[in-house]
Amino acid sequence: MMRKNYYQKLAFMGMLLIVLLAFQKYTSREKEDFPEVKFITESSAALNLTDFDPNDLDAKQWMHLGFSEKQVSTILNYKKIVGGEFTSKEQLKKCYAISEEKFTALESFILLPENGKDHRFERFKTNAKKEISVSKKFNPDGLSVSEWMNMGFSEKQAEAILKYRNYLGGSFVSKEKFKECFIISSENYSKLEPYLLLPVKTSDSFRKSGNQYAIKSNIQYHSFDPNTLDLDGWKGLGFSEKQANTIINYRDRNLRGSFKSLEDIKKCFVISPEKFQELSPYIKLNTNRNLIQKQETDFSKVDLNMITFKQLLEFGLDEKSAGSMIGFRKKLRGFVNKQQILDTYNIDKNLVQKLISIAPLDVSNVPKYTLTEAPEEWLKDHPYFKYSADKIIFYRTTYTDDKKILKLLKLKPEYEERMKLYLK
Repeated sequence: MMRKNYYQKLAFMGMLLIVLLAFQKYTSREKEDFPEVKFITESSAALNLTDFDPNDLDAKQWMHLGFSEKQVSTILNYKKIVGGEFTSKEQLKKCYAISEEKFTALESFILLPENGKDHRFERFKTNAKKEISVSKKFNPDGLSVSEWMNMGFSEKQAEAILKYRNYLGGSFVSKEKFKECFIISSENYSKLEPYLLLPVKTSDSFRKSGNQYAIKSNIQYHSFDPNTLDLDGWKGLGFSEKQANTIINYRDRNLRGSFKSLEDIKKCFVISPEKFQELSPYIKLNTNRNLIQKQETDFSKVDLNMITFKQLLEFGLDEKSAGSMIGFRKKLRGFVNKQQILDTYNIDKNLVQKLISIAPLDVSNVPKYTLTEAPEEWLKDHPYFKYSADKIIFYRTTYTDDKKILKLLKLKPEYEERMKLYLK
């Protein structure tokens, strides 16, 4: 009997020793460091941007846009997570490896609908996925949009290829330069390369020329004030509507309404160095007077749910405060009380307190729902609901009473009160 007890104790000690050794090995494993993500600024975006579908880009093309290797890896992994294809700009923007500044710089060139509900984009998506096919040698300098489309490119891609050709001065010059065309993926270039009637390398004379990227145009330039130029004025100088809008937004938002120097204009990323060189002799900046005659806004008549970024700057808010207020309002789909505005991060509370004491707040157009009827997209994006969205969606499959669902959520009283602001 004693011997049996002895062996039992010995077996127990052996098992305990094995468990301790396993636990020590598990807890001593080196933890894998999370890759550091370094966001890039808008200014580092490539100047030679063209319209593109992010679903068509490979790793090298994402890096061409200015992203690091780690950021590219994150973007491509995110693409797999969302089903292997980005369906909207809104979805792409949620990828944390793409900073807000970088997304703003690229947004006007992204060939995706604003959100997944825009069916008008389906036709382009269908065409964009056609297989590229070529059977004989050709000179790409002479192809029209329709001929590129017959080869398998979409209309948007074909137009982008021609824009790039014009950017080079009307000729692709060499296979080397043709390969740099951003819209042509590495896979498609491999298919086209054997058929290209172009020199393999770029000539030294072209490299040394200061005009290799000169854009040939019939634009009749004239003296102009960039601070008074509207959309049509910038388009008249040879810019596309998207580029013109970007320039105006850069002037009115980033520079608070006016270019102060030629250097300010040069820094606008959609104005290439070559284009700036063309424009500079005709730019007339008057620095001796106020260039922008600001409209005197009667803030006692401006709805806080409609007030613009420019009007907030006029009131005296800096860009950070104004941007935070507009951004938070957009996320909420509208303020329902003035305290929410004061609760906004990164604002000048004293100045905002003065503003909300003057300006009215109209809440009639702010969307409100019951928990059982609220759209899933709204629940998952709204700051007050998104952290409980999955639970709400689960509970409402069984319960139709908002009070019951709120009780099951077990929220802190202050969080529940915030939700109720947007509930019917």
